[in-house]
Amino acid sequence: MKEIKQLSIFAENRPGKVERLAGIMAENKVNILAINITSMGDFGVLKFIVDKPEAAYRGLKRDGFAVTVNKVLGIEMDDRPGGLFRVSKVLRENGVNVDNAYVLVPDHRKKALLVIETRELAKAKKVKGL
Repeated sequence: MKEIKQLSIFAENRPGKVERLAGIMAENKVNILAINITSMGDFGVLKFIVDKPEAAYRGLKRDGFAVTVNKVLGIEMDDRPGGLFRVSKVLRENGVNVDNAYVLVPDHRKKALLVIETRELAKAKKVKGL
C-alpha cells in the first residue's frame, strides 16, 4: 500500500474540457496514469493520477483551473476474481470506509492498483494484510 497524490479538477461539463486538460498535461510533459470523471449536471470533477503531480498542478492553476491535490491510497491487489473482495473485506474489518475508488490495471495484468479516497487515511495506512 502506498500513498499517492491525486489531482482533482472542478470544471464545466462541456465538449473539449478533457482535451484541454490532457493538453495541459502534455504541454508540461506529464504522463497520465489514471483518470476518473464524475459528472454532476453542468459541472464535474476530474481526478488524475500522474507521474509529475506538482508540474500538472502548476500548469492547471496557470490555466485558471480550480485544482486541488489530495492524498489517496494505492492498494495492490490480485488482478483476478475475488481480488477486490479480499481488499474490501480487510478494509471493512478495520473500520475503514471507502469514499471514492477506481482501479488502475497495469499492462502485465498480474496485479491491479485500487485507488481509494478515505477520510480515515491515517487509519487505513496502518491496516495489516493489504
